[in-house]
Amino acid sequence: MNRPGVTFNGVWKKFRRGERHDSLRDLIPSAVRALVRGRSDELAAEEFWALHDVSFDVAPGEALGIIGPNGAGKSTALKLLTRILKPTRGRCEVRGRVGALIEVAAGFHPDLTGRENVYLQGAIMGMKQAEIARKFEEIVEFAGITEFIDTPVKRYSSGMNARLGFAIAAHLDPDVLLIDEVLSVGDARFQERCVERMHALRASGVLLVFVSHNLTAVLDLCNRAVLIDRGRVRFDGHPAAAIQEYRRVTSNRDAGRPADADIHLAGVEVFDDRGRPVQAIDTGAGLTVRIHYKTSRPIERPHFAVDIHRGDGVYCHGTNTHLARLDLGTIDRDGHIDLVIPHLRLLPGCYSLSVGILDTHAVKPHDVQFHAYPFSVTSTCRDNGLVALEHTWRVPDAQPARLSPVRTDRTDRKVALR
Repeated sequence: MNRPGVTFNGVWKKFRRGERHDSLRDLIPSAVRALVRGRSDELAAEEFWALHDVSFDVAPGEALGIIGPNGAGKSTALKLLTRILKPTRGRCEVRGRVGALIEVAAGFHPDLTGRENVYLQGAIMGMKQAEIARKFEEIVEFAGITEFIDTPVKRYSSGMNARLGFAIAAHLDPDVLLIDEVLSVGDARFQERCVERMHALRASGVLLVFVSHNLTAVLDLCNRAVLIDRGRVRFDGHPAAAIQEYRRVTSNRDAGRPADADIHLAGVEVFDDRGRPVQAIDTGAGLTVRIHYKTSRPIERPHFAVDIHRGDGVYCHGTNTHLARLDLGTIDRDGHIDLVIPHLRLLPGCYSLSVGILDTHAVKPHDVQFHAYPFSVTSTCRDNGLVALEHTWRVPDAQPARLSPVRTDRTDRKVALR
């Protein structure tokens, strides 16, 4: 069995809010307090745990996504792996040559040119000058900064810094590649090229750890995901399930219903066309959304509504029983209602369902839960946009080729990021 390339074992990391030592008068009492406390687990005033007993291992060839809300501790974990930070307690270890892109221009010397920084970073990674020279043209071409390669990097934009930083990290033969959300500063085409490059590295056996708010990229790239929330691991498993848990955790914090609601939502379930609970749906497959509700008194002619949003907030579809001219009569007991979608034509990505119970005129809500159920769509369909449309290309003097959405085995999928 392969030894893990990344080990994160019972790691705790403590920070202090607003701590600054602007003079010797500030530094001496702080040092004395640290000596007195020693390794105590108790937090002093203004201290907090950024990471709280976090553990995970990653084996060579694996791609681990780390997701979670802002301030959850994701980037802190990566900085510990790159030894920018030292853990308060626990052990973190990375074996092999590490390529890392944690912050824009991190590790660059601002007064050196792009060319000089490429050689500097390669030397830091333990590479010989001849190895770096062999990769140099490929790095510069990928970064797209040929005309600026001999310009000091302090004059680069954040996007240029990110492109060069990723190109160096991903092309100098790393055994482990650590990437933070910094890729978001690049344009859509660059982000797509980065994901393609990371796919190629993973296929060659490189271990990837990818921190991102781009859940679609995590779903496409990673075979495992860890959800960190408030410094703790809340979930570790399949990316689709991790994303679902992430959406559930964040939506629960925003959830709420009127205190006087006489009918309210009691849960949402999603099933495939065989009646099995799912977190990921294939493009073109059947989908059933089951909405559970509870009542405290009879409700006359309520309506049920479902909206679908993509992970980036794009409104994909909305329907309700009022639009369908469905009269439910008076509901006087707990139950559920199903929305059946025979063929889900959404292209690959991360989506969420918002559900609601509306009054007789479908205007005033009795209860609404936004992003109540996150789910993922997977497919081998490589079209761009939002929906997969059946279509045919006709070529003169040739047999027409019918192209239609194809279900995926989840091992060969590509997300269209445009």
